[in-house]
Amino acid sequence: MSESDSQVLASPSAPARANRRSGGRERRDPNARPSGPAYIKRVIPTYEVLGEESLLQIEATADRILAEIGLDIRDDDEALALFKKSGAKVDGMRVRFEPGHLQEVLKTAPAQFTQHARNPAHSVPIGGKNIVFSPAYGSPFVMDLDRGRRYGTIEDFQNFIKLAYSSPWLHHSGGTVCEPTDVPVNKRHLDMVYAHMRYSDKAYMGSITSEQRAEDSIAMSRILFGEKFVDENCVVLGNVNVNSPLLWDGTMTKSARAYARANQAAVIVPFILGGAMGPVTNAGAIAQAHAETMVGCALTQLERPGAPVIYGNFLSSMSLRSGSPTFGTPEPAIGSMVVGQLARRLNLPLRCAGSFTTSKLPDGQAMQESVMSMLSAIHCGANFILHAAGFLDGLLSMSYEKFMMDADFCGALHSYVNGVTVDENTLAMRAFQDVTPGGHYLGSAHTMANYTTAFFDSSISDDTPFETWAEAGQSDAATRANKRWKQSLAEYVAPRMDEAVDEALRDFIDRKKASMPDQWY
Repeated sequence: MSESDSQVLASPSAPARANRRSGGRERRDPNARPSGPAYIKRVIPTYEVLGEESLLQIEATADRILAEIGLDIRDDDEALALFKKSGAKVDGMRVRFEPGHLQEVLKTAPAQFTQHARNPAHSVPIGGKNIVFSPAYGSPFVMDLDRGRRYGTIEDFQNFIKLAYSSPWLHHSGGTVCEPTDVPVNKRHLDMVYAHMRYSDKAYMGSITSEQRAEDSIAMSRILFGEKFVDENCVVLGNVNVNSPLLWDGTMTKSARAYARANQAAVIVPFILGGAMGPVTNAGAIAQAHAETMVGCALTQLERPGAPVIYGNFLSSMSLRSGSPTFGTPEPAIGSMVVGQLARRLNLPLRCAGSFTTSKLPDGQAMQESVMSMLSAIHCGANFILHAAGFLDGLLSMSYEKFMMDADFCGALHSYVNGVTVDENTLAMRAFQDVTPGGHYLGSAHTMANYTTAFFDSSISDDTPFETWAEAGQSDAATRANKRWKQSLAEYVAPRMDEAVDEALRDFIDRKKASMPDQWY
């Protein structure tokens, strides 16, 4: 495709341009669903697991890896040229960096930025003390209690977007919430991005599986928000993965550069299974991840200084008995705390951890492992938490029931990160004065004034007496979650979208699909 052809495809229709502000950024009825905060502002402190000496050792090891061993960049001559121009040593595909080189490049990256949603009430600040929950990403299979495990479809994809939109505890629509395997590989990104735009008005992620698909995601965002607005503001994220160990392939670097070039945010994420794609020991895996992440983040700044970028991390372990990946284990959880410290020392927003589990069912194992991982994300200072809901089967499956259980736990975390408020009301001296020793607080004025906001009220947990629970059918959490997702889909109401904008998006998709044959690989 020529440059002129690309520009034609990216250009919205005249009616769309005329109505872009009303269609792309309209304000919804404040009383409409969903209700909930647009994001969380952390009150509790981060957990600083390592002291200065240990952090310096890890950073020095990352510098040694980059200087002595280096890292390969494959199939992206422009990326190699950018690094060479910046002063890195380039020998074929191998790139080496002197200590401090990347840290200097990264000084142009913003410590915080806002990802704008088409509904401004759902825009999310990423960085600082802000926390954003986003659904799980990338599963080829979906699961539910009724139909079991199966390949995902575009209907499943749309359903999960609707569930995320309807949840008051998920702040972001996510990205590839599941693979819609009934749509050709080279065309499904168009349907996925459109689904995020059409069935939600929360912030979303675009495609990264090729440079062109990344550019398509950005082009569609320009139709939705307007070209000038997109050039000046972040409206879409791209989740870009390192091919650990120490390899960046051209598919990922070109996608990262495409997002940066358009002033959109790339999330730079090594995927390290200790003992497989990185050392089996935590400190070594963290040092490797730090090196790989700095390279990817620096590339975005060389492409466009000041472009938003997120320092990402995906530490996990493996079973040394079977060689299978394990998720939600304690070692990566505590490792995430260190990753958070390293990201803050670079003054970059952080993506880390999620509701990780290797369980094949939405059961006790699933939630135990997910809670371990999610609490590590909370305490390490993660700003953007991908995989916050739905993760099952080692990320091979997106579960409807697990999605609802995880979203409910995200609601509990909203209260958890708020810490303990100490003021005249919460100290409750009036309650002590009203209730005599040996009495109770059930009917006190203080209890009546605070009972609706004092505690998080789970929509999944059963807190009734045993007899009541037994008489109601003795349901477990997964069964209750099964009812909840069905109810949520039945009650779903799509946010309004300007008809001209919708038409321009569908026209773009139709022309793109017509320009290439179907590919199923």
